Amino acid sequence: MAATSDDAPAAPDGAGRSPDPLDRSVERLGQRIRTLRHAHGLTLVQLAEATDLSHSFLSQVERGRARLSMSSLFRVATTLGTTQQVLLAEATTPAAGASPVLRRTDEASATAGGGTVRALAPAGDRPFDPLEYTGTSQDPGEYWVHDEDEFAYVVEGRVLLDLDGVVDLLEPGDSVFYLRGTGHRWASADGGPYRLLVVKQRLARRDA
Repeated sequence: MAATSDDAPAAPDGAGRSPDPLDRSVERLGQRIRTLRHAHGLTLVQLAEATDLSHSFLSQVERGRARLSMSSLFRVATTLGTTQQVLLAEATTPAAGASPVLRRTDEASATAGGGTVRALAPAGDRPFDPLEYTGTSQDPGEYWVHDEDEFAYVVEGRVLLDLDGVVDLLEPGDSVFYLRGTGHRWASADGGPYRLLVVKQRLARRDA
């Protein structure tokens, strides 16, 4: 069992805690995964066997010392009865009081296609989940296929979008909507940085 190529170590400072907000988000995500694992009565070994990830890597994840890729996060989330986007949202730190604002330093993130995906809203009962994808890789990786409809908007950069084998070049300001079941993947068109706003439909839990 092994982590995927996108899984990566976080970079703690000499005190064992990173000053980087993205690395602090890794700690929050790891804590949330540990809490859910305990709630499901699973040991680290059992979670590792169910997700085909190594026990040692998952231990690093739960301690905030390794960052999950979206593909690994998908396996962990599925095993724990949730989704990647909900896990990321649950790992955010909402603003104090009744403010609906989510600060940049309060978000949770994972790696994706050589870049980063982060939640843009905290946990809550809503019909959609907003995410931000950033990266520079020109490798689109494997197709993603899921049960939710999805909308994507190019904030910056030039992006090659592949929908079931049909490739389009998207420029800043371009957007796309695709239905559930559509194979999709994207990459930087020229090796430069890109930023996507992705809004994913949230489905009702089957056990709700």
